[in-house]
Amino acid sequence: MKVVGLTGGIGSGKSSIARVFKSMGVPIYIADERAKALYSSSKQLKHLVIERFGEAVYLNGSFSPAALAQKVFGDDDALSALNAMVHPLVKEDFSQWLKEQSASYVIREAAILFESASHLDCHAVITVEANETERIERVMKRDERSEAEVRQRINKQWTDAQRREKADLVIVNNNNSLILERCYLLHQEFSA
Repeated sequence: MKVVGLTGGIGSGKSSIARVFKSMGVPIYIADERAKALYSSSKQLKHLVIERFGEAVYLNGSFSPAALAQKVFGDDDALSALNAMVHPLVKEDFSQWLKEQSASYVIREAAILFESASHLDCHAVITVEANETERIERVMKRDERSEAEVRQRINKQWTDAQRREKADLVIVNNNNSLILERCYLLHQEFSA
């Protein structure tokens, strides 16, 4: 079974592209959602997170993304430590999920596909791009963030050029209907 990686910067529309593939019956693994679930379901991860970041990350026993974000935001060492805890478990979770699939190919959507080296397990990688103004507007609306906050997150991520250099395919998602046709053609290619 083929694994197609799907990545892109914040606000690029990779989730929208994933929904297009899902509407065509393609199983989609969304790494960010699975990682969030693992904070609550994995005793191993919970133990590691509490050990490194303290009990406050699990308020009254429940995982608090906001509390964890406060601990790692702006601290590259803390973020690296967190990623070292989470990525191996997400990789293991993906492997288990993949065994349960029967389609000719699946999509593995991850914002940091290249940074986490998850692209190494993919047969092909699609990167989604959109112009920065549009990305900022999307995220401000979606997450109720200021322009400065969104720009700060964009600046922490790889650039489109960095992702494009490593990707096999590029989908430009500047709110036009051509993405549907592009996704359909890619679906035909991956299904073959």
